[in-house]
Amino acid sequence: MHTGIRRSVLATALVLALSAPLAEAEAAGAVDAPMSDTGSHVDVEYFPEPAGEGARTRVPASSPHVQRVPADARRRTSTAVRDGEVVPLAETGPTADRLDVTIIGDGYTAAEQDDFLADARTKWDEVTDIDPYKSYEGLFNVWAVKAVSQDFGVTGDPAQDVVKNTALGSYFWCGDTERLICVDLDKTKTYADKAPATDLVIVVSNSAKYGGAGYSGLAADYGYDGVSTLSSDNDRSTLIAAHEMAHSIGLLADEYQYEGYGDYPYPEPAQPNASTLTADDMARQRTKWAPWLGETDPSGGVVGIFEGADYYEYGVYRPTENSIMRSLDTDRFNLPGREAMIAGFYRSANALTALRDTTVKTSRFTRLSVELAGLGPGTGLSRPQLRWYVDGREARHARGRTSVLPAALGVPAGRRTHKVTATVTDTTTAVRSHAVRDLTSNSVTWTVGR
Repeated sequence: MHTGIRRSVLATALVLALSAPLAEAEAAGAVDAPMSDTGSHVDVEYFPEPAGEGARTRVPASSPHVQRVPADARRRTSTAVRDGEVVPLAETGPTADRLDVTIIGDGYTAAEQDDFLADARTKWDEVTDIDPYKSYEGLFNVWAVKAVSQDFGVTGDPAQDVVKNTALGSYFWCGDTERLICVDLDKTKTYADKAPATDLVIVVSNSAKYGGAGYSGLAADYGYDGVSTLSSDNDRSTLIAAHEMAHSIGLLADEYQYEGYGDYPYPEPAQPNASTLTADDMARQRTKWAPWLGETDPSGGVVGIFEGADYYEYGVYRPTENSIMRSLDTDRFNLPGREAMIAGFYRSANALTALRDTTVKTSRFTRLSVELAGLGPGTGLSRPQLRWYVDGREARHARGRTSVLPAALGVPAGRRTHKVTATVTDTTTAVRSHAVRDLTSNSVTWTVGR
């Protein structure tokens, strides 16, 4: 069972953490005025410009354009295309040991479902061209779900008065913001639930116009944490999904601020990439990104403290001048953000899967086998090492083997039972925190006896 993304308590905490700054942003005029909160509105993040900083607002959870298709019309749909059909794009391991991403198309007719599958593969390939997604792609399963729309395209494209009848009701001009693509969350769930498992959803809307959005904190109501929307044929829209998934996986804060927000009024942020501490305090307390202070960063410059983060201008700091969590003019995570993402991968997925039932006692001559996730090559961030132990003592000669006999490991004959454990630990240099290093270690254990 996943232990990372499927955490409704953490998801709810994220929504509560966002709601206070959102309210102040509205008062300062930094985001759109709120709609009355009747329980049918949710917070979303969007990026008004393809290379700009983000903004947040509240939008309806439903769509005024969601498709209404008579039953007889569905029966007349071509039998070659089944609405809701699931196509695995990447099946790397059991769903219990993986982060499961479900990609749903909207605005694709029955005749365009092959186009949707091609677009879904392209978008996922673009996301996993970005590290650390690239190095940890083997921890993801990816499912494409065909949603058959009556019309092709997206409401609001090319102009605000254009209306399309589509399966998920996706539309530009959500909340009178042109680049904000909203969807009907209930319809989205209907399709997402068809996948074998879903932790995160990406809705690919059939349009070349730049746009998208990120919904987070949905676990309590929908069973998965986040939904990213993006346009299919705009290359900059991919960065929206990479950014939004980072909120759910890495529990990362936004690193941008709103003009007029002023001083940060809260205690130390829970997110790993925002802090009220100075560099000296951080180093002395050995907390937050202290291990990375002074290091050259892949996003440019050196890791330090840069004022302005988590929507506020003063009294709260981010690790670097820029990163993908601040603006979409870069596809780089900074070093602390990258480490937080790796922690998130391992909170929600296992790099090690037992191929023999660990609840059944085995003999000294029963072969024990494991499967390792296909980590890397990426840029070489992931460095898994597999080791075997008998009653807590390593059998050094078996390092790296994926199949062993307990007797060959040194399990003695006799009436006593013994524990054989396989452990994989990611020795990546992208992790410096001891707590995160502990997360990267996955183990499976068998009882061996007569």
